[in-house]
Parts: sequence; C-alpha cells; structure tokens
Amino acid sequence: MLNDWFQNIKAEDLIEATNQTFYMTIISLVGTFILGILLGLLLYMTSKDGIWKNKGVHFIVAVVVNVFRAIPFIILIFLLFPFTDFLIGTIRGPSAALPALIIGSAPFYGRLVEIGLREVDKGVVEAAKAMGAKTRTIIFKVLLPESMPALISGITVTAIALIGYTAVAGAIGAGGLGSYAYYSGFMRRDFDIVFLCTVLIVIIVFIFQFIGDFISSKLDKR
Repeated sequence: MLNDWFQNIKAEDLIEATNQTFYMTIISLVGTFILGILLGLLLYMTSKDGIWKNKGVHFIVAVVVNVFRAIPFIILIFLLFPFTDFLIGTIRGPSAALPALIIGSAPFYGRLVEIGLREVDKGVVEAAKAMGAKTRTIIFKVLLPESMPALISGITVTAIALIGYTAVAGAIGAGGLGSYAYYSGFMRRDFDIVFLCTVLIVIIVFIFQFIGDFISSKLDKR
C-alpha cells in the first residue's frame, strides 16, 4: 500500500531536495549567527545602559533591524534579486537563496542577542570594568560567555524560522523540500509528495530543536 501511495516519488529527487534544505539552513544559520551577534552587540553596546552609549548609532542600527524585520520574507527575496544576482551570479538555486535568508533572519536574531546580553548580571560587567578590562575583553570574556545559553536558544528559534524560509524560497526556484513540494507535488496535484515533504520538514525542525536545547542545557550554569 505504501508503495502504491509513494509510487510517484523518486528517492533521488527527495534526497537531493532534503540535502538542499539542510545546505540552505546550515549555511544561512552560520551567516545569521555572525551578523546577528554583531547587530545585537551594537544594539546593546550603544544603548543608554551600554558601554559606548551612542544614541545616533543605536537609532540607526535599531531602524535597520526593525525595517528588515518588518518586510515579509517573500517580498524581501524579490527586493534582493539585483543584489543576489550581483553577488551569486544567479537568482535561482540554493546558493541564490542565502543572501535573502541571512538578511531576513539576522535582524530577528540580533534582537534576541540584545535581549540575551541584557540578561547578563550588570555587577559582573561593572566588576570587569573596575578591574581595568578593555571593551574587547568585556565582550569576549564576560558578555558573550555569560549570555551563551540565551544566544544558543535564540539561534535555535531562528533556525526553525529559517527552515520555514527555505520552504518559501524553494517555491520560487531555490530548490529544497519547499520547491519539491510545490512543483512536483502541489502543481501536479500529487499531494502525497506535499505530505511527505511536510513530514521531512517537521523532522528537520525537531532535529534542530533537539540539538539547540541540548547545547543550551549544557552551557547553562544555573
């Protein structure tokens, strides 16, 4: 019965689509983590409670973050077509989806980073400053290590959102399970393919959630 149900599904196509989804998610997650950390640090460090206390820089960064968070992802992909074509050389395929995935997710993660940094005990930061620690030392020896469980939890949430974004990107030619579900399933009214792709996406979400929760629990000193 299962063979009859999945008779139109080619294993090699499904494996390729799954690999493309993992590729887009993992690569964009690395980029999002780096860019999000930078944005979150800028938001925190330039705030009124931060070390740098720069209202102008804080306002500019906050506006950029809020604007890109407000743009629906499907529209962001279209807006970034010229940039993607310039950077990647094409607007189709898994690699072409990476700029939109990173730019769409980094501002969201940046806000989560800012929240995580604000949860660091101010007494620890003040003690480091009193001991003459430089800004770089405070960032890499105090702020980031102390907030790491929150940062990992935040990147886990972002990863799950990214998996959803890859499905959206796939529907307009980026490949992956979203593309396979849309073009080989929905467009051909072959809903067993849509169902199977959905199950695989849910499984991938659970994998990332499990890994993120495991790492976060290991880093949490409380």
